Amino acid sequence: MNLDDKFLEEIGLGALPEAEKPKMRAHIYETLEMRVGMRLASGMSSQQLNEFESFVSGDIARAKEYLGTWKADWEQDASYQTNIENAKKRASEQGRELAQADIDSLTSEFAALKWLSSNFPNYKDVVSEELNKLKGEIKAAAPQILAETNS
Repeated sequence: MNLDDKFLEEIGLGALPEAEKPKMRAHIYETLEMRVGMRLASGMSSQQLNEFESFVSGDIARAKEYLGTWKADWEQDASYQTNIENAKKRASEQGRELAQADIDSLTSEFAALKWLSSNFPNYKDVVSEELNKLKGEIKAAAPQILAETNS
């Protein structure tokens, strides 16, 4: 899933002012994350919910512990390394260095995704379904969104 300018075009928001595009992408991502989380949480046991929440809340020690049981050399995983490199590029574009807090956040997110793929193998289907619903809602509201941001 790539919430880039092409995505904004697809949902009717390509004409957003450049300054508004990052804000809109962040809002869409947060909304999608919340909806997927709520849907998945409804099918979790209390123990699963607590474990998953530890990753989401940024418990880096718990995330690293879980990743270590998943794969001893998890830090060398290609997708994790790609996430780190992409974060370094974004930080550089913002004129800053990648902070430890950024790395910790990526690590927690990586652990959450690995945990989900292990415990809820259909989570990608849930993400796809919720994204499609959200796209439809945004497409319907796009003219109003554009009118409000261009005024």
